[in-house]
Amino acid sequence: MAEKLNLKVMEILDGKQLSISGLSRELKAGGIEEHRLVLTGYLRALRDLELLEETEVPPSKIYSLPEKGREPSPADPSSSEDIYLIFRVQLLKIDLDFRIPVGVYVISRLFERPCFRRELKLAGITQKHLDRYMEKPGMVCEVSDSSLKKARADITKIELPPDDPAYELRENREEVTRLANEVLAGMIKHRMDLEGLVAKSKQTTLLP
Repeated sequence: MAEKLNLKVMEILDGKQLSISGLSRELKAGGIEEHRLVLTGYLRALRDLELLEETEVPPSKIYSLPEKGREPSPADPSSSEDIYLIFRVQLLKIDLDFRIPVGVYVISRLFERPCFRRELKLAGITQKHLDRYMEKPGMVCEVSDSSLKKARADITKIELPPDDPAYELRENREEVTRLANEVLAGMIKHRMDLEGLVAKSKQTTLLP
């Protein structure tokens, strides 16, 4: 339910600024009904994670997407961080246990280099989640800093801390590749007009 709520809140606030009451009404219209106190706590948590901005407009608090997280109008050129917002929306749809390896895999494949911590943060991975994941051996490992000089120099479209660590997959499982393909397909569908190409009635089985 938390995953669905997160996605719906981001979707509703795309291009809007709403109070808790306004968000509650929009969520209810979309089939999600949460107690006001639960919603308030959830919005404050998203604010603390820097996924939402909170503005005091007495007697209300107004919530919106951060400036870097707002979609530009189709006529405007994409900002350097828009790809991370699109990626974040798709990444939040998959199981929490796979978000970090899938995030590292997709960014590494897209940009042909290791994935930096700053990029995972832009994609919605919190520092707490990353620290907890890296505490035990897993599919992701940290890259030696000595091999990152060129990668750091090549990144000019986002602000990258000079000591920002980078990650790569230690091992790749079939499930990671499958989920990464779903994320990439979702990103393409988000940015391209597929009207006239997508079947109006979806197949329930894939053809051999």
